[in-house]
Amino acid sequence: MSETCVYAGSFDPPTNGHAWMIAQGAALFPRLIVAVGVNPDKKPAYALELRLKWLREMTKGLGNVEVAHFGKLYLVDYASQIGARFILRGIRNEGDFAYEQTMRHVNEDLRPGVTTVFLMPPREHGEVSSSLVRGLIGVEGWRDVVSRYVPACVLADLVVTHGKA
Repeated sequence: MSETCVYAGSFDPPTNGHAWMIAQGAALFPRLIVAVGVNPDKKPAYALELRLKWLREMTKGLGNVEVAHFGKLYLVDYASQIGARFILRGIRNEGDFAYEQTMRHVNEDLRPGVTTVFLMPPREHGEVSSSLVRGLIGVEGWRDVVSRYVPACVLADLVVTHGKA
């Protein structure tokens, strides 16, 4: 296994918090794979190809970052398959901590050679999630509000998809 790290999520849509995590991961690891996980039990709001497009646009200036996706695999199995020794996860709050702690232990049970690394984003990204962003879209003035929480490439497509309102 190499010094490769995987940062995975649904990125439905990607937020500025995701962008911060990607930048930090790119600075910490020689190779960072940003991977869109496909959960068959969830119906995403945005198509996989659009989410991959957004991530490619967000990472185009980062030479050590690759964008990929994986389907019906545990993240730790995907990491192992691509030779990654590390999984990068963000912790925004106590709820994230409890969930991520459990997942870290399960991942260690499944693949002891893969280490989970946790980062805590700065305050301005700490309470923002993809589901929060989705919930803000549609009401009058949403574009100005959402523009604070997502990268410009994401906002541009959201405006095309949902209208300027």
